[in-house]
Amino acid sequence: MEIITAFLLIIFLTVLLIPFVSVPWKGMITLTAVMVVSVLSSIIALRALNGVNSEYLFHGSLVTGKIPVRIDALSGWFILIINFTFITGAFYGLHYMKVYRAQKANLSIHCISFIMVQSSLLCICSLQNTIAFLIAWEIMALSSFLVVIFEHHKRETLNAGINFLIQSHICIMLLTLGFIWVALKMNSYDFKAITLFTTSNSLLTGVALFLCFFIGFAIKAGFVPFHTWLPYAHPAAPSHISGVMSGVIIKIGIYGILRMLLLIKSDYLIIGYIILFFSILSGIYGVMLAILQHNLKKLLAYHSIENIGIIGMGIGLGCIGMGKGNYILTVLGFAGALLHTLNHSLFKSLLFYGAGNVYQSTHTMDIEKLGGLGKRMPHTTLLFLIAALAICGLPPFNGFISEFLIYNGMFKGLNGSDNALLSSIVCGLFGLALIGGLAMLCFTKAFGSVFLGIPRHHFNHTPGEAGFGKLIPMYAIMLLIMAIGLFPRAFIVILSKPLGLFTQTSDFTIQPGLFPVTQALSMIGIWAAGFLLLIGLIYLIRRRITINIPKMVNATWSCGYVGSTDKMQYTASSFIRAYRKLAEPILSIRKKKKDIKGVFPKTGGQETHPYDKIEEWFIDYPLQILKTFFNRFTFLQNGNLQSYILYGLVFIIFVLGIPFAFEYIKSLINFLNKL
Repeated sequence: MEIITAFLLIIFLTVLLIPFVSVPWKGMITLTAVMVVSVLSSIIALRALNGVNSEYLFHGSLVTGKIPVRIDALSGWFILIINFTFITGAFYGLHYMKVYRAQKANLSIHCISFIMVQSSLLCICSLQNTIAFLIAWEIMALSSFLVVIFEHHKRETLNAGINFLIQSHICIMLLTLGFIWVALKMNSYDFKAITLFTTSNSLLTGVALFLCFFIGFAIKAGFVPFHTWLPYAHPAAPSHISGVMSGVIIKIGIYGILRMLLLIKSDYLIIGYIILFFSILSGIYGVMLAILQHNLKKLLAYHSIENIGIIGMGIGLGCIGMGKGNYILTVLGFAGALLHTLNHSLFKSLLFYGAGNVYQSTHTMDIEKLGGLGKRMPHTTLLFLIAALAICGLPPFNGFISEFLIYNGMFKGLNGSDNALLSSIVCGLFGLALIGGLAMLCFTKAFGSVFLGIPRHHFNHTPGEAGFGKLIPMYAIMLLIMAIGLFPRAFIVILSKPLGLFTQTSDFTIQPGLFPVTQALSMIGIWAAGFLLLIGLIYLIRRRITINIPKMVNATWSCGYVGSTDKMQYTASSFIRAYRKLAEPILSIRKKKKDIKGVFPKTGGQETHPYDKIEEWFIDYPLQILKTFFNRFTFLQNGNLQSYILYGLVFIIFVLGIPFAFEYIKSLINFLNKL
């Protein structure tokens, strides 16, 4: 209780203090508050991961009733992920936002909103009263909106923020609908009422309730086709906010889905198939669109959709395992999902911070204009490369470990005799393999176009490396990425308690069926360490041999041509041209061509503009129909004062006439009954 009191007091004092201090102190106070709040909440989270759950009961009000705060192992896992990402985001943001110091009032709102986002996310992971939960969710939505629209003077940023806010409230509406359904039947706002409601009703009722919650949480998580806000909000926000959004804000949707799975007792087999279907669709569709993007941050945003799909595959497998009574499938599915939640928050935040360094160095996110930054920004290049390899699921990095667990779960599922299960697993294996291959194509394009070769565009200034303050949190993330890749078994053991909530066992590592998997993880760590040592040894030997050899620097050979070498490089678009040709029937790609004349044309070219076909179907077409419908009534706005007065009189007569009409109908019915 003392920790919660201190938590609330620090937030209150910080919010009061920030508007009245000078600009340099705003960031320092924000960073300090984030770190103190993280330490306090992490103490409770670590207790939960050690098996000591915490429960506090607040009196609440006449409306809410008692407000329980329960922190179990699942809450603890997500609290630690949230805190680490917010600490690195606050540290990076402290230095990233220095160029905006002239905007004093804007910075105050930004800092306060940043703290409120963290606090509301921690509350969502802890509160188990539906009204208090929805209030925390609303605070999270509003404060996230404010940090996204920091550069609100840009039209596209404001549009992205409003889009985010509208879809966030559609999410809240669906969650509210589910909670009201339970409250009306059980007369309780406690989350435990959800379990009582589903156990006392049919399995179909439980599935319907879960679907209501799933769609709501899927909007926040970014599952296809509920993802359309995400590719706009991530690029519009400052880079440290993009890292936090992709790292933890969308993950709160994953937390909500997992929490509902623990509370709702229903047909887990049907639920598992539903989640697996949406997840495969999200993973493949997200990475397919990511490859076509020209904006680096938008490319990374679509990869968030892809990785949400991978996490969802693990959850779907875990649910199928629960429905089938397959313990191994349950453990491997949920273990892969929970670990990939952490992994994605690490390498995706690192990628967004790297993109932020590139943006502040070059003032553009257009991949077609970048190139050759590897020599100008060696630290950012190395960190971006490690994060890119990790997101592609390559060893010896963390992404490989979580995908290894999901792959293992799928192969274990192939042993079943159920045709529906076999078909789903085969589709999952195909989808996961396709996602991995396309992700490697995408990041080969992104990394090569941005950091390799020579500059494709001549800037008015010379791009340079980011400051040490930005690189510190990035290296901290890199170390954790490497630690998970080198010591995977240690992190899997930490997941024992969260997994125990789904499997009802305290330690899955000692189970006979899972012993080969845990042994394989240990061997993966050993071989990964050996691989890194071998690379280091080769590098030292090469450096020793070449240290005394004079170095010569020459221009890149141009195949005998005397034209501009930068124009002879692959562009990002030309690199994936073969893929684009294959994907054109499925995706929406718009082209602009200009006449090209000569071997080295000074004018001309071709542009491709990818567009989200699902957004076109589910957002643009319905809005166009709605707009057409309302346009039919524009004749009412004719500018005639007499008409407007008439509208008012008609409205007043209509409002006053309704009660009389009801009384007349009632009297008529009574008269007819007497007859």
